Amino acid sequence: MEDLAAIAATIRKARKEAGITQADLADLAGTSERTVRAIETATGNPSLGAVVAVANAVGLHMAAV
Repeated sequence: MEDLAAIAATIRKARKEAGITQADLADLAGTSERTVRAIETATGNPSLGAVVAVANAVGLHMAAV
């Protein structure tokens, strides 16, 4: 669970540093604002693809394996 919290915090920090909202990030990543919120709070069950898309959209390059 610590890993999820760390990923969530890193994505949230990168989004805030980029000066974009969760809605903006959702548009950039091709997902919903609800999914972005779930990723940033490490809640729900977002798909790995959604996490990778959101991370990549804020410049954190990840690849789904």
